[in-house]
Amino acid sequence: MGIGDLDRCVIRDASEEDLPVIVKIYNHYVETSTATFDEEPQSLEQRREWFRRHGDRYPVLVAELNGVVVGWAAISPFSDRPAYRLTVEDSVYVHSEFTGRGVGSQLLQELIARARRLDYHRIVARIAEENEGSVRLHRRFGFKEVGTMEEVGYKFGHWLNVTIMMLPLNQSSGS
Repeated sequence: MGIGDLDRCVIRDASEEDLPVIVKIYNHYVETSTATFDEEPQSLEQRREWFRRHGDRYPVLVAELNGVVVGWAAISPFSDRPAYRLTVEDSVYVHSEFTGRGVGSQLLQELIARARRLDYHRIVARIAEENEGSVRLHRRFGFKEVGTMEEVGYKFGHWLNVTIMMLPLNQSSGS
């Protein structure tokens, strides 16, 4: 698959059949990076439960290239407390062989569009400060840095700061 093929990347709703690839992509980052603060690989059953909790209000998307899933993205509740119901958090993960080639941009663009259609008010991104690629990706889509949580994570033998980024969506007052 050449780089020009990425123009034909299809972004679609994920299905349970996509979960093995979603798990594989995610677990690569669990084991090799600070893109996630999980420290143990996720099982297929753990991801199946995660997927079932998402439903229509919290879409999970995949990027498919020539019939192969090369990335996934999701919006999740920011908090389980009711007053946060119109704020969501995003996740974007791209297969390591396809990073930096536009897949994450396509996923995030569709995720933002879905969040707007679902009438969410804000999307929050919590990104390990050293994950510069994710910070750049979110900036390109208008996310602004609103703060840093210092040394809130500990992975691979060192403390991690987390950059908080936010994107305003609909300006509705909520319900």
